[in-house]
Amino acid sequence: MDDRSIVELFLERSEEAILQTDNKYGRYCHRIAFNILGNDEDSEECVNDALMRVWGSIPPNEPNSLSSFIGKITRNLALDRLRQKKSEKRGNGEIPLVLDELAECISGYDELERRADSAEIIAALNKFLEELNSVERGVFMRRYWMLDPISDIAEKYDISVSKTTTMLFRLRAKLKKHLMKEGIPL
Repeated sequence: MDDRSIVELFLERSEEAILQTDNKYGRYCHRIAFNILGNDEDSEECVNDALMRVWGSIPPNEPNSLSSFIGKITRNLALDRLRQKKSEKRGNGEIPLVLDELAECISGYDELERRADSAEIIAALNKFLEELNSVERGVFMRRYWMLDPISDIAEKYDISVSKTTTMLFRLRAKLKKHLMKEGIPL
């Protein structure tokens, strides 16, 4: 079932919408949550919570991209759960690594994270992602959105860990330059 049809089911308040969303995006959301939490049980709870949050959000919201909408909700719920647990081990060590990587290119990362929903930053990030080729965009999104380990990303794109690490380093530098050009204070 396509996203538009699923959104229509939500708008009609049909419980079938939850089932169809879970069938289509359940594994995707579980992966996002698992990459943050490192625990299947907590990840499943996040996915279920995300489905209920989507149910409560549509209407009034009517997302253009259901995958991005539910992915963002899942990611935020998983990060909230991780903060509650207050343990680095739960994220398989990836959360601190990713934040350290981003801190290299964005000195004011905490401020950027607080302002992450602002239209200005979203537009700048979207423009940056549009300028990347499909492999670069995929590597960047898997690392910094889905929080995948570098080894998993390398395997997914059939490139070496070394090449993946180098690509991420260059992409962070490119992002920093792009944000500065767009007038986003770092």
